[in-house]
Amino acid sequence: MLDDLALVVKATNVSLAGVGGLPITAEEHRRDFRRPVEAYYAGVLGRPLRADEFAGLNRAFHDAYDAGLTSIALTVDALDALASWPGTQSLLSMWFHDQLVPAVDRYGLTHFFLRVDGLRAQVGGGHKAPHLAAHLAAMGIDGADCVMIGDAVDDALAAASVGARCVLYSGGVTDALRLAEVGVPVVDSLTEAVAIAAATESARA
Repeated sequence: MLDDLALVVKATNVSLAGVGGLPITAEEHRRDFRRPVEAYYAGVLGRPLRADEFAGLNRAFHDAYDAGLTSIALTVDALDALASWPGTQSLLSMWFHDQLVPAVDRYGLTHFFLRVDGLRAQVGGGHKAPHLAAHLAAMGIDGADCVMIGDAVDDALAAASVGARCVLYSGGVTDALRLAEVGVPVVDSLTEAVAIAAATESARA
């Protein structure tokens, strides 16, 4: 929901610079980004990472991202998309939970969500699937009753792991051509994503 690709790339370059890596462009990030994030960094750097080295990269990224967040706006149609969904909504992010919750409130979004969950670990970067399963279990909701809207290949894989449907938004961290390879609907706006998600719910019903 945040128009934060430029900030993500900036924070990634801060973390790469700390270990002597070369800067990447937005196009390169959208083409190459994947989870686990450790594998992404290893691919960019051309070498494997030690656990402590990745932990440092991960922290450097989050520190740089958090520092730049005050200048980031919501995606132009984020509020319209949230308001147009006819059912309940929840938010699952791999951003640290203690930073995510106040940010959601700061953007005036808290009232849209039944539940908000972020990462409750010291180091992130892993796959979303186990976090999605825990998120749904906490609400007592079956994956088959859900549609996930995401912007990464890993979002679609996580949705599939719990039997949920998925729509992917091409304006985020991953190139549209890579998203299309997953085999779920790919759209260019959040309002379109919600419209397609609602249509899949109607068709299922």
